[in-house]
Amino acid sequence: MKKNKFIVLLTLGFLAFSINTFSQSSSKPTYVIVHGAWGGGWAFKKVDSLLTASGNKVYRPTLTGQGERVHLATPEVGLGTHINDVVNTILFEDLKNIILVGHSYGGMVVTGVADSLPERISKLVYLDAFVPEDGESVFAQGKTPEGMKPLIENGFLVPRWVRPNQSAPKDVPHSVKTFTDKISLKNPKRLSIPTAYILTVEKGKDSDKDDFSTQADKARNKNWPVTILEADHNPQWSAPFALVGLFNKLKSN
Repeated sequence: MKKNKFIVLLTLGFLAFSINTFSQSSSKPTYVIVHGAWGGGWAFKKVDSLLTASGNKVYRPTLTGQGERVHLATPEVGLGTHINDVVNTILFEDLKNIILVGHSYGGMVVTGVADSLPERISKLVYLDAFVPEDGESVFAQGKTPEGMKPLIENGFLVPRWVRPNQSAPKDVPHSVKTFTDKISLKNPKRLSIPTAYILTVEKGKDSDKDDFSTQADKARNKNWPVTILEADHNPQWSAPFALVGLFNKLKSN
């Protein structure tokens, strides 16, 4: 009888410990990182491992037609498809208290996600990313069709820098429609989400001449804090430790 009582008490103690541990872990913010054009969730694998090692939970959904989902690529894939990719990841994984990060083109996507699910997001971070206003597209923000014409082929923006027969992971063609689609923003609650902007600038370069300096200016005009990170446009590869350190700093602010 004493043995059975001991087992019951031990079990109850274990359950209490498990519930308390789960409660503590679930209260932590969850990172959802949205990659840029031509990429995939694979691009942030190192950043994921560093954040996870320090106790964070990380999701890095790959947008339709990109990365390992390249077999779904068609010229009909648009900005709305990519916004829904991330919205549905959040809904079906039942994620809350999210730090939502958008890199480059991913800024278009996270803006739409924030408009759809503002109550799920605790912080929004634009990483060298587009900051669109209602009715704007990528091509309406400085990335003109003329400058991109050499990449356009059969409805896709083809990454000419990828070598023939290069093995995966690698950049893949990205639907032009995602760059021409205009974003529709209707939810004013999105504007109450604490938001930060990270502008990456290569060593020795003038930040005012950076390709995304105009987007950082948009952030400043919205009174968002803007931090300059010494790195190229892809800090997930060139400066992952510094990037994660900055994420941790922004998380605590």
